[in-house]
Amino acid sequence: MIAQRSFRRIIQSAAAAAFLATTMLSGLAHAGPTLDKINQRGTIKVGVGTTPGFFAPDSNGKWQGFFIDFGRALSIAVFGTPDKVEFTSSSPQQRLPALQSGEFDILLSGVTVTTTRAFKLGFHFGPTVFYDGQGILVRKDLGVTKAADLDGATIGAQSGTTGELNVADFFRKTGKTFTPVTIEDTGQFIDALESGRVDAITQDSSDLVGKRTQLKKPDDYVLLPERLSKEPLAPAIAGGDDRWLELVNWTVNATIQAEEWGITSANVDEFLETDDPAIQRFLGVDPSFANELGLDPKWAYTIIKTVGNYGEIFDRNLKPLGWDRGYNSLWTNGGLLYSPPFR
Repeated sequence: MIAQRSFRRIIQSAAAAAFLATTMLSGLAHAGPTLDKINQRGTIKVGVGTTPGFFAPDSNGKWQGFFIDFGRALSIAVFGTPDKVEFTSSSPQQRLPALQSGEFDILLSGVTVTTTRAFKLGFHFGPTVFYDGQGILVRKDLGVTKAADLDGATIGAQSGTTGELNVADFFRKTGKTFTPVTIEDTGQFIDALESGRVDAITQDSSDLVGKRTQLKKPDDYVLLPERLSKEPLAPAIAGGDDRWLELVNWTVNATIQAEEWGITSANVDEFLETDDPAIQRFLGVDPSFANELGLDPKWAYTIIKTVGNYGEIFDRNLKPLGWDRGYNSLWTNGGLLYSPPFR
């Protein structure tokens, strides 16, 4: 209880709050062009897509989804509140140029990390938040059980994505043939498949799971088991702002580390009484660590209290669609999620 009372005194003291705000803003003021714009504007501009479970507006027009929750977590890290973030849908053809031009501060639209995007286009990537792979969604009445059975099929792929190259590489390696149909608007994928214009469509499996739910008869279609590629999806930002990159990195890491410690939105207040110095630093019970970084001591606490840990974000948004954690499990559970230490 002593640690909890100390924490509450810190966050409730007007003098302390004013000092922390000044410290935070002064630390960010000359951090780089992106953070300068964010602080002057008072909001974070985020580019997203339109896949249910990952990013989609609800019936009231409020954005919901897996990547949306990370955008709100980032708003907490910068401003202390989840609401100073603006989400805008952008197509794969538009999103990277829009990021380069400064239209967005960050892309949380399921961008795949590639060497070309890092070296040639100059983007920086945060931690992988979803380990994905390109799949193929096909009509069941074709009677195929694996991608190699699609010899001679007509397959729709979205222009401006790595999917066009990946599917071509796959068929070249297997010695099979296919007829590609390039589709620019992701919304046309469903029409193309249902109308019989194409036999199958290929995208990241995360997109295809969402697309299947939008079909008139979802049970008439099946996602084939193969993954044609590795598609690590990560936040993308323009180069030239190291402070912004680190805020993105550690915001994502905070959700992963919280899950590893068993800290959830429901029990985070109980952990304020812990004697573990690492958790004390993480939650701001010991504010000295965060002060040195120019952050509000309760930044990670507020993220977990508001949006939850990684597992909560995953289960809330993706589990209803039938997603299993798989590679997106913690490293302690055989997955690939691993946070560097908070110290």
